[in-house]
Amino acid sequence: MSVTTADPRVTGARKAPKRRMRLSWSDPTFRSVVWQVVIIGIVVAIGWYLVANTNSNLAARRIATGFGFLDRVAGIPIGESLISYNPAVDTYGRALWIGVLNTLKVAGIGVVLATILGTLIGIGRLSSNWLMAKLTGFYVEVIRDIPLLLQLLFWYTMLQGLPAPKQSWRIGDAVFLSNRGIKVPYLVWETAHDWALIAFLAGAVGTWLWNRHAGKKQEATGVRPAVWPVALGLLLALPLAVWALLGAPTGVELPVLRGFNFQGGGTVSPEYFALLLGLVLYTAGYIAEIVRSGIQAIAIGQWEAAGALGLRRGAILRHIVLPQALRVVIPPMTSQYLNLTKNSSLAVAIGYQDVVSIANTTLNQTGQAVEGIAVIMAVFLTISLSISLFMNWYNARIALVGR
Repeated sequence: MSVTTADPRVTGARKAPKRRMRLSWSDPTFRSVVWQVVIIGIVVAIGWYLVANTNSNLAARRIATGFGFLDRVAGIPIGESLISYNPAVDTYGRALWIGVLNTLKVAGIGVVLATILGTLIGIGRLSSNWLMAKLTGFYVEVIRDIPLLLQLLFWYTMLQGLPAPKQSWRIGDAVFLSNRGIKVPYLVWETAHDWALIAFLAGAVGTWLWNRHAGKKQEATGVRPAVWPVALGLLLALPLAVWALLGAPTGVELPVLRGFNFQGGGTVSPEYFALLLGLVLYTAGYIAEIVRSGIQAIAIGQWEAAGALGLRRGAILRHIVLPQALRVVIPPMTSQYLNLTKNSSLAVAIGYQDVVSIANTTLNQTGQAVEGIAVIMAVFLTISLSISLFMNWYNARIALVGR
């Protein structure tokens, strides 16, 4: 049997004419485009007016504008910095960079410690041990109801009440705790340590790549190659080999009491320690509730099924419940990381020189308040967006994807 199709030229059929798109206010797409253009225009106009008005007012008062002041000698004394700094030679730009590094030093370490402490407290709230559950619950309720600034002042006052260096508390002849801070042994850093650190970072990348390869091979063959021997070799043996080949330096500088203060060694200042302690304890209270709610969001059947297989409660929590709870925990946890980073700006209240403190001193000396505030805003915006991008990437990585 053959099937024939009618020829339009024979049957007289014609193609339907194309409908012309009419721009009408009744069209929701057209309305949305118009409103977006109008709103963007209003925002641009307001921004232009504010900038022009600010420039005219600054010019009328003969106040310099621009960021040329960053190349001038700062003359700001900075108590602690991760890089070398001389107030008689270095510029405002270097001083502000030191402030950024000091902020990152608080935020980075604070996020890690708050996550660990908050997770432990959150798990403790669900403990079957009555005393543990009540103590962790009391901690969460109290720590979240006391303003953070008050907690920072409390810890700073407590540290200032420690004995003087001559009567300092000590652990052997290596660690000393006084009102000048915590003095610890300091590793004399040499070129060999730089190369060992580079080797460790390269080993971490290699371990990650091997872990990905092992996962793909397991999906393809059902057999997963061992990861831990490769990780052990790349993360431990490789850096140690590089360090040994370059001379294996082991110089350690110990703090020594001379006169009224210590000389040598590393120092954790009271200002930094009080700020870090306050931020970690305060943020951990909120993280604990996030972790607790994430664990309780997992169905009780998961616990019962794993228990029926003979798994202990700790193993169930580590291998089954917590990995699933991450999908609930990560989004609100991101907000707490951002809060900890932004709350670090309270460092100015206890004398820790972060980017806010140094920027305030800079704008007071130069009179360029607009630029100083802009620097602070740019720094915190960059840090916050970086944290958000990383956490969103990780959240998307562990999300359940329908197949």
